[in-house]
Amino acid sequence: MNHDRNYKETAAKYGCSYSQVYSWVRKYDSQGADGLNDNRGHRKAEEDLTDNEKLEREIRRLKEELRRKEIEVKFLKKLSELGRGR
Repeated sequence: MNHDRNYKETAAKYGCSYSQVYSWVRKYDSQGADGLNDNRGHRKAEEDLTDNEKLEREIRRLKEELRRKEIEVKFLKKLSELGRGR
């Protein structure tokens, strides 16, 4: 910002791509310093969720639980088949 938005020079100085610097500047322009925070991997606290977000989170949890149960059933069936074959 202090050097007339020279993206190419900034990218070379920090060892990243031109497009990455451009992306950072766009985020900074639209959201300020908060836009530069990396929120990947961070989950909202339960009390900060909307009702819809709570329902979506519960659906994801139930789908994952169902997937694990289906894998367990397949495994036990295969184990049973192997036991009978002896």
